Amino acid sequence: MTITCVIRYEIDPFQRDGFKKHAENLVSIIPRCGGHLVGYFLPHEGTNDVAWALIAFDSLASYEAYRARLKADPEGRGNFAMATAKRLILREERNFVEVVDGTFGIAAAPPAER
Repeated sequence: MTITCVIRYEIDPFQRDGFKKHAENLVSIIPRCGGHLVGYFLPHEGTNDVAWALIAFDSLASYEAYRARLKADPEGRGNFAMATAKRLILREERNFVEVVDGTFGIAAAPPAER
């Protein structure tokens, strides 16, 4: 994957479980429509109204094709309609980033023996 769409959501903190269900519904929808789902992330500590999603693509053209398939997908449309009706997402921002070669997925080193 060459680009990752980073989506920052402003969510209603009192509807955290609803947003979690929305994200869980997308586990099958996003790959079916052509996105590589890296993950959804809910607030844990600190700010309680910001959530994130990372979805990777081969190119911006792949992303555009994904968006068209997502809009045409009945389950995707239903999930979006549910999130809209319940006002789970108050605002969202999209940014596209690329990984710096050799820096992604580096596991923590085991603690040094003392």
